[in-house]
Amino acid sequence: MENKYIRKCANIEETKALAYKFAELVKEQGCFVNLFGEIGAGKTAFVKLVAEALGVKEKVTSPSFVILNEYHSASIPVYHFDLYRLENTGISTITEELREYSEGRKITFVEWAEFSQGEIPFERIEINVTYDDDDSRIYEFKSVGNKNKSVVEGLGN
Repeated sequence: MENKYIRKCANIEETKALAYKFAELVKEQGCFVNLFGEIGAGKTAFVKLVAEALGVKEKVTSPSFVILNEYHSASIPVYHFDLYRLENTGISTITEELREYSEGRKITFVEWAEFSQGEIPFERIEINVTYDDDDSRIYEFKSVGNKNKSVVEGLGN
């Protein structure tokens, strides 16, 4: 079962409003999020805004060179993976770790999840960030499984 929500954001203020609403919807139960999009599309920017909304005190940065950044200063832990450097062969080395980060009350973001080659079968939210012709961003949210269906539905309300 999946559902979708699509939102066009013309500027950073609209993106911030979307990220804050997303944070409000996930802060109690947590969630696992796969992020897709070209370099520079706004994946990390969205994570930063969600972390800000949750009250993360640390500076949120891209985990491109370290694979994982952890933030424990908010009311819910936030984990931010970047699979780009691992590419296809390295994913198998962290599949079980990713599964652990999908359980319990935490928010886990995984950028470049397309490198997972289907190794992330568990329930999640997928966010695809694309550029529109006018340089705005289009955020497409999709719930995979039933656990996060209410989050995606809540974005539309």
